Amino acid sequence: MIHATLIPESGSTAQLHCADRILPAVIGAAGVTLHKQEGDHATPVGLLALRKVLYRADRISRPDMGAATPDGRPLLLEPIGRHDGWCDDPTSPDYNRQIALPHPARHEDLWREDHLYDLVGVLGYNDAPPVPGRGSAIFLHLQSPDRKPTEGCIALTEPDLRLVLAMGLASITVQPPGA
Repeated sequence: MIHATLIPESGSTAQLHCADRILPAVIGAAGVTLHKQEGDHATPVGLLALRKVLYRADRISRPDMGAATPDGRPLLLEPIGRHDGWCDDPTSPDYNRQIALPHPARHEDLWREDHLYDLVGVLGYNDAPPVPGRGSAIFLHLQSPDRKPTEGCIALTEPDLRLVLAMGLASITVQPPGA
């Protein structure tokens, strides 16, 4: 089990300190926040446990997964399918949960045309239980080629994301600004 610390820099840039590595990361366009709200484009401060990993088996090879659970097992690893989504509608009882598509509530498709969700770590934020409007779909995913800010997620390059998963990443502490 490996724990990492995300240290925000300026704007949407950050550093992920993981074991003996410091990896460049991209975060939400609004930086980090102690008071996350749906749609604020900020990455939430606090301890974010890695719940499971999803990947596009049609595009990338299965990632190597290190021991990330207390009993020494890798996290759950699932391929993403065409009908996978994530509910981001605060009025839905499925808010901040993985869903099957089609779905009547507002949602995000996990099967994307771009490559950002080719490899995704689902981070434990506002999920036990979800509080409507406190933020949803906080993921550890791939960076865009131009390092565009996320909508509140944490993004790494594919080699770096594969590395931390193989090391057994179990959680990330997102530090508040200026900490």
